[in-house]
Amino acid sequence: MDIMTKNENGILTIELAGRLDTTSAPDLEKTITEQIPQAQTLVFDLAQLAYTSSAGLRIFLKAQKLMSQKGGAMKVLHVAEPIMEIFEMTGFTDILTIE
Repeated sequence: MDIMTKNENGILTIELAGRLDTTSAPDLEKTITEQIPQAQTLVFDLAQLAYTSSAGLRIFLKAQKLMSQKGGAMKVLHVAEPIMEIFEMTGFTDILTIE
């Protein structure tokens, strides 16, 4: 999986490409842990994400919790249909702000 980040004006944008699974989730978790303290808003761009496992879902949930604790916001953009189906089946559409 490829992780591209951009941090501008307090907005941390993380673009994911490929598969988010047990192998790649630790890399994403490390990126979030390192960069989230400077962010007021966290944006995930999932246009190129092909798959997420439960390990990936855990990362999204943790990121949402971290942003809520610090009074920030998190949103998820450009969710492909296969990922949206996973979000719908797991109830994440009720937890995440998806645009």
